[in-house]
Amino acid sequence: MSLLLSPRPIASVLIANRGEIALRIMRTCTRLGIRTVAVYSDADAQAPHVKAADEAIRIGPPPARASYLDIDAILAAAKQAGADAIHPGYGFLSENATFVKRCEAAGLIFVGPSAKAVEQMGSKIESKRIAEAADVPTVPGYHGADQSAATLLREAGRIGFPVLIKASAGGGGRGMRRVDDAKDFETALAAAKAEAEAAFGDGSILLEKFILNPRHLEVQLAGDRTGNLVHLFERDCSVQRNNQKLLEEAPAPNLPDSVRAKLFDAALKLGRTIGYDSAGTVEFIMDRDSDEPYFLEMNTRLQVEHPVTEFITGIDLVEWQLLAAAGEKLPLAQDKIRARGHAIEARITAERADLGFQSATGKLLAVDAQHGARFDSGVETGSQVSLYYDSMLAKLIAHGADRAAALTRLGKGLSELTLLGVPTIQPFLRDAVRQPLFADGHATTRFIETAYPNGWKPDAEELRSLRAAACVVWAALDSAEPAAQWISPWDRRSAVRVTSAVRPAKTSLHLVDEYGQCDADVQVGHDGIVVELDGASIDLGRPVTEGGKTTLASPSGSAFIALRDRNVVSITRAGLSLSASIRLRIEMPREHANLEKSGNAIEAPLHGVVSQLHVALGDTVERGAPIMQMEAMKLIHTLRAQVAGRIEQIRCNVGDTVPAGAILITIAPSEIEEKS
Repeated sequence: MSLLLSPRPIASVLIANRGEIALRIMRTCTRLGIRTVAVYSDADAQAPHVKAADEAIRIGPPPARASYLDIDAILAAAKQAGADAIHPGYGFLSENATFVKRCEAAGLIFVGPSAKAVEQMGSKIESKRIAEAADVPTVPGYHGADQSAATLLREAGRIGFPVLIKASAGGGGRGMRRVDDAKDFETALAAAKAEAEAAFGDGSILLEKFILNPRHLEVQLAGDRTGNLVHLFERDCSVQRNNQKLLEEAPAPNLPDSVRAKLFDAALKLGRTIGYDSAGTVEFIMDRDSDEPYFLEMNTRLQVEHPVTEFITGIDLVEWQLLAAAGEKLPLAQDKIRARGHAIEARITAERADLGFQSATGKLLAVDAQHGARFDSGVETGSQVSLYYDSMLAKLIAHGADRAAALTRLGKGLSELTLLGVPTIQPFLRDAVRQPLFADGHATTRFIETAYPNGWKPDAEELRSLRAAACVVWAALDSAEPAAQWISPWDRRSAVRVTSAVRPAKTSLHLVDEYGQCDADVQVGHDGIVVELDGASIDLGRPVTEGGKTTLASPSGSAFIALRDRNVVSITRAGLSLSASIRLRIEMPREHANLEKSGNAIEAPLHGVVSQLHVALGDTVERGAPIMQMEAMKLIHTLRAQVAGRIEQIRCNVGDTVPAGAILITIAPSEIEEKS
């Protein structure tokens, strides 16, 4: 379908975004014959969305405020490219009413709702007032104009702990804190406001009663500029970490039809109240043991999880956004929209699930998704995962005739996906979809703490096998590769002993990876390779290298896939990956010895920017006191004292970019702490 003859013709679209969503929008535009224009920061100069567009324009340096959030730079790029319309994607400027108005003033079509709708729903405070006026039930809380700490603390006490502090202007879990006790409120409030200001440029917040066992449900709406408004059924997005969604599905499992009816009625009632005229999502929360959903917020944009709705309806939501923006009517009326089958999406982020979903950065060495599930990705082999933007790399979406079929397909896709070089939550997701609480459709937003009360960790036996295979890959690769100045242990006299056909060659290695470290002995005999590690003997075949990628047979049937760069082996099998630094045990320097950390040093948990210091030299601190804040991937991380004592050294300043593991502050422990 061409939009050249529409009431508001669209021949070219500038996509004011990056990564996965930019590529997703481009696919629909290309199918419709619409020219695409990408924008990029210096950090994204070689990104896939830049290469895929018909034209790409630089808009500034890496920080989002100086590029993707710079309205003047975006509009200047649109003018330079001669674009007819701007699609904001999600995040960044997608729910910024000022941006919508500036687009319209510049004669550009904003692919989204009216500025009025964005303004009304963009503030969680204002949206709750409108919902209440429209007779849509809302969560008990406070959304008043008085933002003083004293008033907010008083209102939190009135609501009753636990309460949820939420940024009024944003989403995605940023600027959100759960507070269980009044004594922790002030610190949590300051952190939430700082995070909201950093992510959205607006530090105003609201308070809500924290519902202990909630399901997170949402309804997809679509409207046009002629007054049509329909719903495209509901989604369940209950599985979350740090208030950000991880697994989303449509339709919601184990949901009574009576609740569905309430959701659809409330969403349409709110949409009609504000004259909604594009794709948008109304979000609700409902206690697991209740049948009364409460309105949370409305997102006046495309959702990250929109593909699950596309699968069950057969509707391209980006196309419907473009049609509405061009002044066309929606192609289908409500009674013509049908739901077929079930779809589940897994968001794959660059994070360490074993460390409480701590963000990770680095270079992706391999990105390879097998067929059978939809893989929406913003990265490719060689992509650099930056500290400046959100940690989401890709989404894997599976569809089936029913939920069981979709779940099986998603689990298989997560096991077969290859991502090497940067830690991701892929293995956690693979385990999560198999966990009975999720598999049976009974997950709430407390899924992770319920299913993994001690935190998620990789299976010990699976990790041991992966490490053993990494040692074999390291030891057996040909030493003739020119870039690697690496000598095979079989060519060294140290650590390798070949005595006879009866006694195998043996080398002793030390391995360090993201999950820890261990010693291993690799033995090569006529019958194959055996690795002794953590008290177990693991039989492995000989590796085969082709095109720089090594495969190694696994006793369980699924193959190991690995890449080696000098002493580092990145390896994966069945969804679990690691990057191991391996060396001969006799060559291990003293600084690699297994030393206990004293807790006196505050280290950077990840590559990021120092955003705030709470202490000065000589200050006395208690164990657990907040010492400083770091910002990375649009999230605020508060670092706390592990010991009580006096601030002895401060090795950083606000605004410094520091690498993971850097010692930032040291504490001289108090006498009491030392004795304990």
